[in-house]
Amino acid sequence: MTTTRSAQTVGVASAIGAYLLWGVLPLYFLLLAPTGPWELVAWRVALSLVFCVILLAITRGWKPLLAIIRQPRLLALTALAGALIYINWQVFVLATLNGEIVETSLGYFINPIGTMLLGVFVLKEKLRRLQWVAVGIATIAVLVIVFAHGTFPWIALSLTASFGIYGLVKKKIGPSVDAISGLTLESFWLLPVAIVQLIAVGLTTGITMGQNGPLHASLLAFAGVATAVPLLLFAAGTRRIGLTVIGMIQFITPIMQFLVGVLVMHEPMPLERWIGFAIVWVAIAVFLVDLGLAARRLRADRGSVDEPPVSTDSIPVP
Repeated sequence: MTTTRSAQTVGVASAIGAYLLWGVLPLYFLLLAPTGPWELVAWRVALSLVFCVILLAITRGWKPLLAIIRQPRLLALTALAGALIYINWQVFVLATLNGEIVETSLGYFINPIGTMLLGVFVLKEKLRRLQWVAVGIATIAVLVIVFAHGTFPWIALSLTASFGIYGLVKKKIGPSVDAISGLTLESFWLLPVAIVQLIAVGLTTGITMGQNGPLHASLLAFAGVATAVPLLLFAAGTRRIGLTVIGMIQFITPIMQFLVGVLVMHEPMPLERWIGFAIVWVAIAVFLVDLGLAARRLRADRGSVDEPPVSTDSIPVP
């Protein structure tokens, strides 16, 4: 029992650490000025690959990586995952550096709802009654923002769609691809894109790496670590705690992003936008109630208070 509780404590701490780090990413990106969004994502891809290669060397993880490379289907899926996470990263960084942090938080608030819809339409899963209620309320919230606030939340919906489909691909890959190998391959597939972006930036606005002092260069070089470390903490957490706990902890990130946008960056929040967000939060409350009820029924059916561990590959990461 002590070992189990210790593992759960480590799992909760790891998951909270991951979501806290993802929550402060907007502030980190803003510190990198004058680096623009295209150069920033390019360095994030390239340096993530470097960091992952170092981790593979330290952990001697080459054997699992080579096993994946020998399977064309898995390679193709990692390429697709890379394309999706690239879209997510690029939209997120563009929005952050253009003063749209609040809308990025909206995307991650409604992500669980979008994931449920993908499960229905792609995986032919069936939703419980409260889940349908949450979907309906979230849809109303988006409509309120579109028609009352007068803007289409393309940033939020792009983040939700790319993040959700990325999760489906990772679920398809399953336990065949571990976290480090997966991020290594995804970064590898994106390396040509990163190189093209760096060339384009160099020919237009100019590369900022090394041009703004050692502190800026060091912070920018940290982009690979800032990408990989939360992922590894998340993987460590989800191996030790259940999906219900993860489902509740995941809202740390959008809450932090929302607070950064409103309190730190002072982004405009007219009444219509507050109403839209309030409706989203009602949908989240319904989602969490359903999650708790489902976990209680599962424990009752199994006659145990412990939830089974969930696969880290079934849940996407930002």
